[in-house]
Amino acid sequence: MPFAFSPCPIDGLYEIQPKVFSDSRGYFFEAWSEKDFAAAGIAEKFVQDNQSRSVKGVLRGLHFQKTHPQGKLVRAIEGEVFDVAVDMRPASPSRGKWHGVILSGERQNQFYIAPGFAHGFLVLSDTAVFAYKCTDFYHPEDEDGIIWNDAAINVAWPRLGVEYQLSEKDRKLPAWKG
Repeated sequence: MPFAFSPCPIDGLYEIQPKVFSDSRGYFFEAWSEKDFAAAGIAEKFVQDNQSRSVKGVLRGLHFQKTHPQGKLVRAIEGEVFDVAVDMRPASPSRGKWHGVILSGERQNQFYIAPGFAHGFLVLSDTAVFAYKCTDFYHPEDEDGIIWNDAAINVAWPRLGVEYQLSEKDRKLPAWKG
């Protein structure tokens, strides 16, 4: 199998390391395989790919969709990000808990986030190109979020020596309602 799937402490989250073939010309790897992911218990149908480029200190999130939850397979194509998932699933024993993974274009690791999690990331490198596959389409009327520095969730965002840059929308996100 060209992937190593490592379950995270919260059910529904996996860090994934693809097998990378490198030589003096560069590298090659499979970023996703329906067959291999299904064999590992991730049988989601991905319907949309998104990509962003951001500079150091940009913090995006924590976002989720209320009635159209999106599962995501995320990775840093270039650069490095601290990626965070917060469990929003009503019946989950880990509801309100978070887990973070450093994703690196150099390591090519990925993070699978099941539907029902809020998601966000902080760019650690000078720039980062970030890509994610989604299991549902984006529905702007269904979008919601949690403020990045919510005291109840208490994400341990890395300190970078620069002020975090947030969109105006993300600055106005509400606190966790539990």
